[in-house]
Amino acid sequence: MILPIVAFGSPVLRKKCNKISQDFQELDDLLENMWETMYEASGVGLAAPQINKSIRLFIIDTTLFMEEEEEKAIKKVFINATILEEEGDEWIFNEGCLSMPDLREDIKRKPIITIKYQDENFDCHTDTFDGLTARIIQHEYDHIEGILFTDKISPLRKRMIKRKLENISKGNIDVGYRMKFPK
Repeated sequence: MILPIVAFGSPVLRKKCNKISQDFQELDDLLENMWETMYEASGVGLAAPQINKSIRLFIIDTTLFMEEEEEKAIKKVFINATILEEEGDEWIFNEGCLSMPDLREDIKRKPIITIKYQDENFDCHTDTFDGLTARIIQHEYDHIEGILFTDKISPLRKRMIKRKLENISKGNIDVGYRMKFPK
């Protein structure tokens, strides 16, 4: 089932999310719905807060990005993730977000991360990722921490996009996927 993606301005996007346990009800259904929702919106990542769930869960599938890159594509579920380390010289990449349609900004991030997480079977992993994969993970991880990519831009850029963000939060945008706007 395709779920509505919550828009900028929704309080759930600003909350630090709660951990989930192995007895979390209907995880398989939720993951299936998240994959379907992400693909319908042509995304490469989706975090639970973006579907109005304040839990530490996100998914990524880098296949769309990696077709023209030299990195290997990955499709993964991240539950209760914690970034342990970010390293290297920051690099700029133009990012967007399904919760903020038609808004893209140059964002600086470190190129290498080490992250501890559980998969969909609640098996524990500690992995290191780099390049675009690391960036996508960092973007989705920020969501479960209540951070948006627009928090990482300069005050001047924030002022310049203020009206666009207001229009998004009011639903004054044309989007090709289901969205839920703040009241």
